[in-house]
Amino acid sequence: MTPDWTPLDTELARWRDAGLYLPFWWRDDDAMEPGPALDRLIALAGRFDLPLHLAVIPAGATRALAETVTRNPALIPLVHGWAHASHAPEGQKKAEFGAHRPLAQMRAEAERGLATLTELFGPSLAPVFVPPWNRMAPDLAPDLPALGYTMLSTFGPRPGAQAAPELALVNTHLDPIDWRGSRSLVAPDRLIAQLAGALADRREGRADTAEPFGLLTHHLVHDAAIWSFTEALLSRLLAGPVTLWTAPRLPEAGR
Repeated sequence: MTPDWTPLDTELARWRDAGLYLPFWWRDDDAMEPGPALDRLIALAGRFDLPLHLAVIPAGATRALAETVTRNPALIPLVHGWAHASHAPEGQKKAEFGAHRPLAQMRAEAERGLATLTELFGPSLAPVFVPPWNRMAPDLAPDLPALGYTMLSTFGPRPGAQAAPELALVNTHLDPIDWRGSRSLVAPDRLIAQLAGALADRREGRADTAEPFGLLTHHLVHDAAIWSFTEALLSRLLAGPVTLWTAPRLPEAGR
């Protein structure tokens, strides 16, 4: 069944009429090495001339991935925890940096992750911490700037205050995968309604219009339905009143 894009098209038209622009960014999680799925993701981003933020798992990141990033300047690596290993007790939601772990261990792994990817990617890296499963103990946030991070990225509308001084929060807001069910595409009409509603909240002053709106994808588990929806969504959004947001990269040596 073809999705009904009318609610989103209507809302984007209202944004145009109001002279508003949506700051938009794209984050894709769990990258470690090149492969057909990553090639397809890069090609999709290239079709729309869209910066693509790759949340890279440091413990598994390969030199081949670094070479892919070098060949594709629109790729912006981020730090995706350390090993993407859950340490949560049985029966609790998965988390690598959850409150059940000693803070010193989590700090050490966050520091190691940034150091590993800085060595691998150099100035291509953006010092953004992306905790696996988008969960992190609040006590870790104040330590991240001292480790070299400038931003934290999870999922959902950001709170009014920063997670910690000198640590900006830039989240993702729309995930097309039905993780708790089919692990395929969430019902498209539901996704479209969710996005249209979020944009209406911003336009009507119930949400922060300045917060970058983030699309979250996971290229390694996409099926045909997810690929198709993502492409159609990007086509509609980028034809609308959108400005592209990108995470600041590491400064180059000597600058």
